[in-house]
Parts: sequence; structure tokens; C-alpha cells
Amino acid sequence: MTETTSTPGTDQPAIDRLRQIMARLRDPQTGCPWDIEQDFSSIAPHTIEEAYEVAEAIENNDMASLVDELGDLLLQVVFHAQMASEVGQFDFDAVADAICDKLVRRHPHVFGNVSINGAAAQTVAWEEQKAIERRAAGKQSGDAESALDGVTVALPALTRALKLQKRAARVGFDWPDTGGALAKLAEEIRELEQEIEGASDPDRLADEVGDLLFTCVNLARKLDIDPEMALRNGNLKFERRFRRMEVAMRSDGVSMDTTDLETKESYWQQIKGET
Repeated sequence: MTETTSTPGTDQPAIDRLRQIMARLRDPQTGCPWDIEQDFSSIAPHTIEEAYEVAEAIENNDMASLVDELGDLLLQVVFHAQMASEVGQFDFDAVADAICDKLVRRHPHVFGNVSINGAAAQTVAWEEQKAIERRAAGKQSGDAESALDGVTVALPALTRALKLQKRAARVGFDWPDTGGALAKLAEEIRELEQEIEGASDPDRLADEVGDLLFTCVNLARKLDIDPEMALRNGNLKFERRFRRMEVAMRSDGVSMDTTDLETKESYWQQIKGET
């Protein structure tokens, strides 16, 4: 006769219930085979995906979905903490304690006797505190200090480019206005055109495209535009227009697969003019 275990009840704090459920799922004897097989590396992509789904729910102002997506994101934290506790590294309480300590440390104007006037001043103070923490970490590791320390490689490329540029700007490595960024953008386009005309090898072309994209991010930063969000909105706009173009072509009996590019462009311009 197989022994059954009860499901963690709802008569306890929700976070405790979630932690118990996660522990049960990871139980080597009675847990879920999929959950048992996972490790930090295999779960990391899911963590990133859940964060983007949270952002999407916010963009859509979908509060019902946001509750669900935030739960999925919280599960990722609990999942990582459970795996770490199994190998004696840390547990969920350690994660919570660490962020509590960090919030108190970085808000001396709330939890201490420091006076800060306004959100802008707080942003400066926040970055100064982070710089202090990075310097301390650098001394412990023996690494040479850099203004770019702490900008993780795992970020989406556009977001990381923006953070790197902001860090460089804080130490004065920046154009005073958008004019410099626009001139650099024109320069990078010319360099890419030269490489294309010269039939350069793929690596050189990729290098020039990377420089062009990096400069586009810099221009967006100078215009106070988040490039990641701008591109996300651009993607949505393209998708919306393309789908409408497909509908219009099908309505006219025109095949997307067989018609010429000139006809497709005509439909595209028509839809573009309507939206």
C-alpha cells in the first residue's frame, strides 16, 4: 500500500505554503520527475521569460494576468532557493534577509538620519551606495576597479548597452547633447555601407552592425527613451500592421506566398497610412 501525503494547507502564510509545495515537488522519492531533474542553469531561462511576461502584463494593463505572472516569477525565486538549500548553500530566508539588508542600507534617508531632497537626489545617492558596494566587492576579489563594474553580461543586449553607456556618462564620457550621437550614428552607417560595398567577411559586417546598434542605443539614451521598450513597441507595431496587411490581401484574393514584392509594398503602405 502506497503512503499518501497531504497537500500543504491554506491555513498557513502563503509564502510558507509555496515553499512547502516546492520542497515536495523536488523530493527525490515522491516529487515531480521534471522538477527533480532541474538545476540552476536549466531554470534560469524560465526565470528570464517570467520576468518578461510580468512586463507584458503591465504593458497591457492586465491586472488579472499580472497577479498570475507575478506568482510565476515568485515561484522562480523559491525554486532557486530550494535548489540552493538542498546543497547547503542558502535558503529562501537568506534571500529575503539579503534584500532586506540591502534596502535598509541603500535608504539611509528612510531608515537612518540622512536627508535627501527629491527622487533625483535619491537616484544619485542610490548609485553612490551601489558604487561603494562594488568597490568593496572589487577589493575582496582583487579585481581592478571600473566604472562599468556590476553591469551583468546576462542582460538583454540593448538593456546592457544602455547601462554601460549610463555608467560611462557618470564619469564624463558622454556627448553634451544629441548632436554628437546623431553624428556618430551617421558615421557608423557610412562605415557599414563601406563594408557592404567591399564585400567584407561576415565577422566584420557583424562588428559594424553591432557598432551601429550600440550607437542607436546611445541616441535613444540622449533622447531619454528606453531602447528596449522602444524596440518592443516597434515589434508590436510591425506585427499589428503585418497582420492587417495579410487580412487585406486575403480579402482581395491576393496570395502572400506568390505575389511580387511591389504588390506587398503597396499593401504595406496602405496599411501604414491607416495606422
